[in-house]
Parts: sequence; structure tokens; C-alpha cells
Amino acid sequence: MPQAHLQPVSTGTANPAGPAMPAGSDDPLLALVLQSLDDDQAQEVVTIDLDGKSSIADYMVIASGRSSRQVAAIAQKLAERLKHGGHGHARIEGLPAADWVLVDAGGVVVHLFRPEVRTFYNLERMWGFGEGGAGVA
Repeated sequence: MPQAHLQPVSTGTANPAGPAMPAGSDDPLLALVLQSLDDDQAQEVVTIDLDGKSSIADYMVIASGRSSRQVAAIAQKLAERLKHGGHGHARIEGLPAADWVLVDAGGVVVHLFRPEVRTFYNLERMWGFGEGGAGVA
């Protein structure tokens, strides 16, 4: 399986300067996604650079909310901001239960989890987090 470059960009604490972008990235869609997650206090935000490694998107972002309610609110606000930011309508899956919500914004796919569900599925490990090519911001 190809190694993806993973970068934790926020630990969920307020960042007055805004969220950190992965090194070398100036993608406005990714910047909007990360800012939205930061604004809504998403926790443990990780950005995975998929460029050249997968055709599903350029970036995958994984984040947690403290509850199903917060996960759903983060997803809905993100979709709203994407629309108002001129990035079209994002597809959202998983809102009814809001344990794991996927927001497909085209070039960026966002996975939002409750902490226990995130631990269970462990997408970071699936994409090679903590192994050979992982970087920390």
C-alpha cells in the first residue's frame, strides 16, 4: 500500500493564528476546510496529502468532535461554508447517526468522528500514520 504523508495540523486547542497548513500547500479549498474545523473546535485534526498516492482526492482530513451533536454541527457548518466560499455543494454521508460523517468537497475529503469511533476505525493507521513518511507540523 502506498504511504501517504500525514500531518497533524491542530490538536483542537484554540489557535489565534488559525490552523496550520501542510508544508508546501496553498490549496484554498484545504485552507477553508481547516479554518472551518478550527472555528468549530474540531479536535485532533490530521491532514493526509494524497497527491500522487490516490485518485479519490488531493487531501484527506480526519478530525473528531466531542459528541454526535458536535460532529453533525461541524459537518453542516463546513458544507455551508464550502457553498458560500464558492466550492459548490459538498456531499455529506452519515449525518443521521453522526458517529462518522464524511464530507466530500471534491479535492478534499473530510472524515469527522466521535472519539471512540475514530479509535475503532483508526484511519490514520490505515494510511501509514506514525510509519516512515509521516510528518508533524
